[in-house]
Amino acid sequence: MKQTLERILADRRWTQSDLASALGVTQATVSRWFHGSDPRGATRDQIRQLADGPSAASALIRVPLISWISAGALKETANISGWEDIPHLEMADLPPGDWIALEVGGDSMDRISPPGSIIVANRRDTRLVPNACYVIGDQDGNATYKRWRPNPSRFEPVSTNPDHEALFPTSEPTIIGRVRRSIINM
Repeated sequence: MKQTLERILADRRWTQSDLASALGVTQATVSRWFHGSDPRGATRDQIRQLADGPSAASALIRVPLISWISAGALKETANISGWEDIPHLEMADLPPGDWIALEVGGDSMDRISPPGSIIVANRRDTRLVPNACYVIGDQDGNATYKRWRPNPSRFEPVSTNPDHEALFPTSEPTIIGRVRRSIINM
């Protein structure tokens, strides 16, 4: 079984976390499988289907491109009807998820995503991971894109502009999604 799991990761260019998401189990469960535990929580049929099915590299996913301005209002996408009216980008090599694409405005993340670049965020991936980047929102409908750091918990800019400061949440932040890709037009 370990060889099958390793082949799935290699073929799809996935991490163990991506595989866990695809199978609906935790990353810790997948890690145990790689260390010899019998697969529980996902059926062998699910694993075989992933192994035998088309790779993520060959599958294109349509991702809605939502207009977005750094620290500006982010439209609530769950209530949008008529996704066909929103521009879409076709993306390959994305793990399973609920994807949105956003245009970056401002320079608070310009070392990773300069103004005008496109970020792709997975709305299903809201668990905070050190050094990962997230789109976060507040109670007023404002949203921003920053890197999360623990101890103390903060969302930091990754910028050439020294005027930007870290955000230290005073309550549980609203994680809209984890940013997994940045696209820069040259």
